Amino acid sequence: MTADGERPATAIDEIMDRFLDDHAKLDPIMATTFGVTGHDTDLPDLSPDARADVSALRRQTLAALDEAEPADAVDRATVAAAREQLTVSELIRATGAEESWLNNIDSPVQTVRQVFDLMPTSTLEDWEAIGTRLGKVPATIASYIASLSFAAARDTVSPQRQVVAATRQSLANAGADGFFATLAEKASTDRSLPRSLRTYVQHNAQQAADAYQTLATFLGEELFAQASADDPVGEERYALFARHHLGTSPDLAEAYEWGQAELSRISAQRRTTAERIKPGSTVQEAMAHLTEDPARRLSGVAALQAWLQEKADSAVAALAGTHFDIPEPLRTLECRIAPADGGIYYTGPSDDFSRPGRMWWPEPAGVTEFSTWREVSTVYHEGVPGHHLQVGQTVYRRDVLNRWRRLGSWVSGHGEGWGLYAEQLMAELGFLDDPGDLLGMLSSQSFRAVRVVLDVGMHCGLDAPAEVGGGRWTDEKAMSLLRAHTSKSEERLRYELDRYLGLPGQAASYKLGERAWLRLREDVRAIEGDSFDLKDFHRRALDVGSVGLDVLSAAVLGEFDN
Repeated sequence: MTADGERPATAIDEIMDRFLDDHAKLDPIMATTFGVTGHDTDLPDLSPDARADVSALRRQTLAALDEAEPADAVDRATVAAAREQLTVSELIRATGAEESWLNNIDSPVQTVRQVFDLMPTSTLEDWEAIGTRLGKVPATIASYIASLSFAAARDTVSPQRQVVAATRQSLANAGADGFFATLAEKASTDRSLPRSLRTYVQHNAQQAADAYQTLATFLGEELFAQASADDPVGEERYALFARHHLGTSPDLAEAYEWGQAELSRISAQRRTTAERIKPGSTVQEAMAHLTEDPARRLSGVAALQAWLQEKADSAVAALAGTHFDIPEPLRTLECRIAPADGGIYYTGPSDDFSRPGRMWWPEPAGVTEFSTWREVSTVYHEGVPGHHLQVGQTVYRRDVLNRWRRLGSWVSGHGEGWGLYAEQLMAELGFLDDPGDLLGMLSSQSFRAVRVVLDVGMHCGLDAPAEVGGGRWTDEKAMSLLRAHTSKSEERLRYELDRYLGLPGQAASYKLGERAWLRLREDVRAIEGDSFDLKDFHRRALDVGSVGLDVLSAAVLGEFDN
């Protein structure tokens, strides 16, 4: 340790920090998302040549790691995590998935637009940065179209379902009421900005909207004709994507059976809880009762945002110093309302915490009434002790972890698994004793269990459960299962099904990740016996950062110590 208690930087740290900086130059959206400064006026080149440059960087980094000698347990964990993530990324690239990447939730169609959500709008300099970045949207969209065309020429095209969804989203962004028009309107009405800057932002926002119109035309008129109606990727390819999202290679048949058993277990808990809420009622009747309860309703987006903020702040105050160590910079968490083009999500703080962690709730079109019983456990999932504590704690540990471990490493099974673990933990700690709030959490858990069944089952061609008729999966069987075990709108369920089929392995990573977290806790408890301390376990586990589940387990169990 240095005199101020920080762990000295090692050769491994330097390799991975260099990788982070070089990757940020190639992918400024990633840089902004992870809080890496210096690239907030840029957008990535998404052309085939630029993607080859990213691949070359990964391979160079892997070679450098092979030559370097780890200095301690932290280094050994870093090497294991980096090798896993970079190697799997290269394996996915070999399938042609990079150039053809297109879906309804996590592709350039969404990320190029969403990066503007993270940009501040308080000062003249902020708007200058937005205007500059807006001006680069057309080139980035053109390079993305080049990659999609490159992939199509090699018969690698995302399924029709994803092309249709992406076309619809692109048209929405391009429209008169779309995101870019709304952003331009915000600038035009800010009289503190010089007229020239307002004109600059408006002009470039229109250029960005036009670029999305061009993308929509390409997708709808050219790419759709080359796309297949078949959605499943098959067991071999699915296993690769599952490994990417989990950082481990699950037994897919076992995971499928477990998902069905977990869904059955949660369904029984929901029925029991519904009986507590309204004796003699079904789950659906209990939900309707909760939704009609005036004490559990909010009117208007402003009221929703205020309630979310109060709930998040209360969780921080209640957990800090009792069940968790929460450093002071992490005690600020902002709740924001997002454009209605996706689900609820979290964005982490910047490296210096000048941009705090934020929870984002979409504003569904035409919806003005909200039920709090549905949202309580989700606040804990996205905020504290969920993603905000998890991500923020990692960013904060600059005394131990290199910048790549703190800012650039994210594995869904670890992150989303922790989010579900956080919901379950809050129930264990008594924060969901209200039966309505508990039913909300169980409904969330049921939704995530359905995801395992659909994600694994449909992509791997496994027989559908008897509940929906068995045999080969169809859209109707999938929707039937979703309707039976969730309370979301028909529109939302269609969006979710499209998501599972377009992003193989990611949806299942939530529940499979939670299972890994719970198993790890019990493994540590079995080893430590009466000396086991839950607060200490959480601190040690979160200090590892977001790594694959195999690396997480090895680090917490001390397998990198020697």
